[in-house]
Amino acid sequence: MPFSVSQNVDHPVSLYAATKKANELMAHTYSHLFRLPTTGLRFFTVHGPWGRPDMALFIFTKKILAGEPIDVFNFGKHRRDFTYIDDIVEGIIRVMNNVASPNPDWDSDRPDSASSSAPYRLYNIGSNNPTELLKYIELIEACLNKKAEKNLLPFQPGDVPDTFADVSDLVKDINYKPDTPIEIGIKNFVNWYRHFYKV
Repeated sequence: MPFSVSQNVDHPVSLYAATKKANELMAHTYSHLFRLPTTGLRFFTVHGPWGRPDMALFIFTKKILAGEPIDVFNFGKHRRDFTYIDDIVEGIIRVMNNVASPNPDWDSDRPDSASSSAPYRLYNIGSNNPTELLKYIELIEACLNKKAEKNLLPFQPGDVPDTFADVSDLVKDINYKPDTPIEIGIKNFVNWYRHFYKV
């Protein structure tokens, strides 16, 4: 920790992670065969208005407002690098203006997963500031002014206990670091949710 784009990720523990790695490998192959510049972006637990209905913030908000219990895996001890959607979008826009190029120092005896002799790069876009799930739930409760009924459950197979983005390459190459506080992200989501669903 934190997770660097240069670390080896050849042994995924879930199909979700395996598909991400497969995507990066296929992109690299295109870069190698056709000299097509490709840049892979690893997003860390994106949250905010218009968020996906299958993500924790959406599920927790909906269930807490409905008075339904929420499932909290690993007894809430997970830590996630929650990243606000506007920070993700800003990172994408900035990376688009920095076309991947070959790394002249790349060495197959000491490979760096984040670059290549082909025009290929990887970047993490994350808040670089993990938050424990129980703390995250407390922040949601505060915005909703309502306590959650928690169904505390053990660790799920294929899950990871923590995520924490090393964004040093993003800062070095793109001069960008996400900085929206988690409190603002949750507040903006809750305001959007209440308005959109008229709750």
